[in-house]
Amino acid sequence: MTPDDLRSAAERWLADDPDETSRAELRALLDGLPGSAAELADRFAGPLTFGTAGLRGTLRAGPNGMNLAVVTRAAAGLVAWLAEQGADGPLVIGYDARYGSRAFAERTAEVATGAGRPALLLPRPLPTPVLAAAVRTLDAVAGVMVTASHNPPQDNGYKVYLGAALGGARGAGAQIVPPADRGIEAAIQAVPAVADVPLGAPGTVLDEAIVAGYVTAAAAVVDPAGPRNLTVAYTPLHGVGGPVLVDAFTAAGFAAPATVAEQFAADPDFPTVAFPNPEEPGAMDLLLALAERTGADVAIANDPDADRCAVAVPAAGGWRALRGDELGALLADHLMRRGATGTYATTIVSSSLLLAMAAARGVPYGETLTGFKWIVRAADDLAFGYEEALGYCVAPGHVRDKDGITAALVVAELAAGLKAAGRTLTDRLDELAAAYGVHATDQLSVRVAQLDEIGTMMAALRARPPGELLGVELTEFADLAPNADVVILRTAGARVVVRPSGTEPKLKAYLEVVEEAADGDVPAARARAAAALTALRAETAAVLGVPA
Repeated sequence: MTPDDLRSAAERWLADDPDETSRAELRALLDGLPGSAAELADRFAGPLTFGTAGLRGTLRAGPNGMNLAVVTRAAAGLVAWLAEQGADGPLVIGYDARYGSRAFAERTAEVATGAGRPALLLPRPLPTPVLAAAVRTLDAVAGVMVTASHNPPQDNGYKVYLGAALGGARGAGAQIVPPADRGIEAAIQAVPAVADVPLGAPGTVLDEAIVAGYVTAAAAVVDPAGPRNLTVAYTPLHGVGGPVLVDAFTAAGFAAPATVAEQFAADPDFPTVAFPNPEEPGAMDLLLALAERTGADVAIANDPDADRCAVAVPAAGGWRALRGDELGALLADHLMRRGATGTYATTIVSSSLLLAMAAARGVPYGETLTGFKWIVRAADDLAFGYEEALGYCVAPGHVRDKDGITAALVVAELAAGLKAAGRTLTDRLDELAAAYGVHATDQLSVRVAQLDEIGTMMAALRARPPGELLGVELTEFADLAPNADVVILRTAGARVVVRPSGTEPKLKAYLEVVEEAADGDVPAARARAAAALTALRAETAAVLGVPA
């Protein structure tokens, strides 16, 4: 785009931008030319694309950012697409406490009512699972959740869920999948101008009964007669999960958890963490310090929109965060033992331990591409689904999506039952390792400055795949393109799955090694697995041409 073309594009956007703050921001960039040319060009490099994760981007003016103009167009495209499908019913809208979230939610409601469709707004900033449940409870045609989940503070996003009429039994209250995303994107592109989008009444703000209904249903996922003697430390990481989780714990008969005071109130600046993601180093430090002080049995964190759940347990010399695969296996094992029938599902990048457990116990198993939108559609009779990125669906009839609050309740139920028997979550992991082998997993994550670097690395891997892993010849080289940008390398005892991240500028390699616990010697098997995993990480990094 030439400087003149860039200026013209910015002027056209300014004329159609409904937000005074965004207009001022863009005008300052125009006034700063030519020094601001690179920044301005980035903002007009192209529009944010509406995909299966909806929209997600930096809060800033211009088409390549999250702002009121972009959200207005997205909402107009969504309601137009819903009308094209001939689907009746209200649109239910939720939002978190990030900058812009409430304004984006309210504008979505005005666009919906302006198109003649009822709009129902959740009463306050609330977790994503509350919105997902509300889509089902209210028999809505669709739902919108304004959140950027665990992204940095400068981001926001826009997720879309479908009701039963368009999503079917497996997709009722679940995030959209193709071709819905392409249809909505096409409808967004067809919106002529933001100024021409009719705006209606502000919609109906739901009362607290919708939240109380979620809490009651969440509390019902655990056995009311089970043990309740458990000390829990908890943090919502400055997000919106805190009050709802505490209410759910007390409704289920557990004591209210001890909470990290500095992180309990929702704060869009996320001041105590570098990244508001419990998987990031340091994010759980305040929680673990609280757990140590209070003598907690287990430490639990939600991400800022509370759809993910992280757990840490006492270990030699301190506390240890469980990997997503470890917690997934613990929850699946517990639900199987509790008699939850149906299909147990995970993704191609998760540990193969769930497959081993299901095969040994004669339980139906499903495996999908990455993303909870696929996991919840794995089977009509889904009993449980999880992804290694700390996402767990323990009650598909309540929330057809990952839900960090109900997952936390089931963790508490399991931990309390084990404590009553004089055992711990770590003991149960050792029992699973003795029965099915140590399934050690890790992840090599490569953050890039330019997205085309990811394509270059994937192309190089496809052109020159390794012939072996850990000195053992490959038994499988699977390239899932064009259906998915995924490459799988496998031997008898190791596996590497490489794919681009769906939400961040990263290339991810998911690593797994399996070591049998000969004669029940789990510590020795864990030591072998740890050494093999370190070597596999180094080999994978060398293949990708990045530091280990």
